[in-house]
Amino acid sequence: MSKNWGLAFELHPHLAADTFLVGNLPLCRVLLMNESRYPWLILVPQRHGIREIYQLSPAERTQLWEESDLVSRQLMHLFKADKLNIAALGNMVPQLHLHHIARFKTDEAWPAPVWGKFKPDAYTAAAAEALLLQLRQALKI
Repeated sequence: MSKNWGLAFELHPHLAADTFLVGNLPLCRVLLMNESRYPWLILVPQRHGIREIYQLSPAERTQLWEESDLVSRQLMHLFKADKLNIAALGNMVPQLHLHHIARFKTDEAWPAPVWGKFKPDAYTAAAAEALLLQLRQALKI
């Protein structure tokens, strides 16, 4: 078990401001990035003070990869993406989080990374609600 288990989990303010809550899996909070160009989910282990994957316990690391696998498979299935980008950068937001971005050969940034390419194109309220419902059903959360 990670050594910070007993302390309360708090989502980093930048993640909270830039995302919609999809729901919670056993380890991770699942967030939808408010960027309508790409189906983009973020997994955030709900552990206090964790910045790097190695800081999770062995069981938590296994659970993180199980949840990443679930999210990856559902993104590919739902959106028929050409490629899935998974990254844990943490340069701007130190809290451990894993991006899962469905990419398409026709997307505006292809084949480059999506970071810093464009100002985010936010979802409309209706589009966000519809996508959140679809994702919750697919992930069973």
